[in-house]
Amino acid sequence: MKVALMSNPYNRVDLFEQAGFEVVEKPVRSTEDMIELLQDADGALVNTLPLTTREVMDACPRLKVLSRMGVGVDSIDLDAATELGILACNVPGVNTTEVADHAMALLLALTRCLPGAANACARGAWADERGTVGTYQRGVRRIAGHTMGIVGFGNIGRAFANRVRGFGPAAIIAYDPYVEQSTADLYGVRMTSFDEFLAEADFVTIHCSGTQETRHLIDAAALKKMKSTALLVNTSRGPVVDGAALAAALAAGEIEAAALDVTEREPVASDDPLLALSNCLVTPHIAGFSPTFLEECPIKQAENVIFALTGKAPHGLANPEVIKTIAVMRSNDPGRWANVPDFSTALAL
Repeated sequence: MKVALMSNPYNRVDLFEQAGFEVVEKPVRSTEDMIELLQDADGALVNTLPLTTREVMDACPRLKVLSRMGVGVDSIDLDAATELGILACNVPGVNTTEVADHAMALLLALTRCLPGAANACARGAWADERGTVGTYQRGVRRIAGHTMGIVGFGNIGRAFANRVRGFGPAAIIAYDPYVEQSTADLYGVRMTSFDEFLAEADFVTIHCSGTQETRHLIDAAALKKMKSTALLVNTSRGPVVDGAALAAALAAGEIEAAALDVTEREPVASDDPLLALSNCLVTPHIAGFSPTFLEECPIKQAENVIFALTGKAPHGLANPEVIKTIAVMRSNDPGRWANVPDFSTALAL
């Protein structure tokens, strides 16, 4: 069998070779490059860009499994993959620690005015601009006694709750329509409606998936419902927040400040209004990374493909409905799954 890899210094080519797969690895910069690389592959490792679209998958009749680095699979057309009988795999939990840590760091950067204060000190303001220093002294805030809000209460949201609890918030609330209060009780968190969440939270951190349902969840209307002193952190997916609406809200003082590790367009354009705002901190989508992640994730990403093509369940499957599609294919015309061992049915719905 043949496996296609988009060029990446962290790819574990050795694991595929040990498993007896033919490996092709090339740089990919466009949809055309992706089709050329994947068109006769049985499995593939894909990245955030280019998008793995229906056009790509339609052009790859042998393709059976796609494996994305990390947790997100928003770059893969899941409906098309499911319809065509292609597994869309990810690596759940591989960087939960890193993202929760980064979100906590961004929140602390905002509450303690760290970027502005550090930059002011570096230019000599401590000695020469006492008024500036006083501004930062009056601007710092405490987390204790305030309400912490978490959008998306999955693995990362829960990990963040564990971290922030040590800072003594008066309450931790969460909005996630797919999580029951009985689960949240285990973390000392109260689930709320979205409007209640926006009205109550002093600090908001976002940890939901990037889907059509969550696109622009934080839009102009939502921002207007937040406290004028609210701080917003997003380490999930850029499109969850309407970037233009956020820039306008920050400029107008509708909320106090924001810290983003993700933006609607990545990399963020150098002339994006968010970058010019003193009350907005942006980092370049680094929340999920660490040496440990870069060591562990490529192994599990490769194993997803190896497992799926050798009759084992992958680490993560973002489109579990595809198991039914494949079962129907196997009973009629197996197509791309011909002569491939059946994988575990434990993931079946």
